[in-house]
Amino acid sequence: MKMVHVAAALLAALSLSIIGQRPAAAEIHRPWCVGYVATITFSCTFVSFEQCMETARGGGGSCVQNPWFLQYGERGPASDARQASGRSKRR
Repeated sequence: MKMVHVAAALLAALSLSIIGQRPAAAEIHRPWCVGYVATITFSCTFVSFEQCMETARGGGGSCVQNPWFLQYGERGPASDARQASGRSKRR
């Protein structure tokens, strides 16, 4: 009976070691998004309006401010409210 428990424990350990673990990664919100109407896609990877427009011009897209960045970014209303209340982000 003890051999069954050992085999079950080894099987559990083996199955846990097979499962791939990914490191935690923070989501980065960029302030500008390019959108393409023809393919209904957005790419929010631009740090400046000019950078976004350079990409948009080539593919017929348009640039808009990233709503997630406005809410959760460094200069968004949520961070302004935290600063006004005297609380800051912990790092």
